[in-house]
Amino acid sequence: MKKVSFAEFGGPDVLHLIEAEEPRAGPGQVRIAVRAAGVNPFDWRVREGQILAAHPVELPAGVGQDASGVVDEVGEGVDGVEIGDPVFGEGASTYAEFAVLSAWARMPEGLTFEEAAGYPSVVETALRIIHQVGVRSGQTLLVSGASGGVGSAVLQIARDRGITVIGTAGAANQDYLRGLGAFATTYGEGWVERVRQLGRVDAALDLAGSGVIRELVELTGDPQKVISIADLAAPELGVRFSGVAGSMPDALTETVGLISRGRLHIPVEKSYTLAEAAAAHIDSRAGHTRGRRVVVV
Repeated sequence: MKKVSFAEFGGPDVLHLIEAEEPRAGPGQVRIAVRAAGVNPFDWRVREGQILAAHPVELPAGVGQDASGVVDEVGEGVDGVEIGDPVFGEGASTYAEFAVLSAWARMPEGLTFEEAAGYPSVVETALRIIHQVGVRSGQTLLVSGASGGVGSAVLQIARDRGITVIGTAGAANQDYLRGLGAFATTYGEGWVERVRQLGRVDAALDLAGSGVIRELVELTGDPQKVISIADLAAPELGVRFSGVAGSMPDALTETVGLISRGRLHIPVEKSYTLAEAAAAHIDSRAGHTRGRRVVVV
């Protein structure tokens, strides 16, 4: 099978499309014929060797966590899923023709494989950080870097829970944020004052790592009311960095419910082939994404 792999840490050029042995489904796992794989910042951070302490990597290594596809092998002890079922979920080395998933759910009606591949990690992250920051119905949440996958999920989940959201993003994405129910404003000089004019901020999320932790603390008045998923230096300012995932099965169950109720939709901004994985990482690292990027197999 074809698989994207890297044998050394480094830039996008270390990624290569190779022929590899097909993985097998172990106990508690399923194997899928991959139709699409989600592109996440986690993928290029692992490739660069940024987070080895939390996620040790044995080289050569595959790339990717999220995927959608059709079940073609069911591991020991697994029930409730059959060969031929369309599923989406989380596994390992998902930029490949076949991948093993450790958590999955049946795809909701009307969802394409490309769309489904973009949900697992971003919705798990969104659910986790909304919980961790402690924002409640009737309060206002500020989201810095709101137009990407996690931001798109946060805005919609918060709205479903009765939370008002202020989102910051580039000028080109202002209408996109408003379409998701957020009060929108741009980055750049004067952004703190623009946020203040939109209302009181009870909690804030840093999704972009653009050096705004001090300002988020200033706006909320309390570092405990700020969470970052993108700035590793956040703890130096008393702000929690959230990088350890919670329960993916629970997140997938909630994802299916939100999608089925019409309360969550994350568009796919761009698709890439396996051979274009390096380009996908370059674009993901550059930011300014509207929704999700996926690799189509």
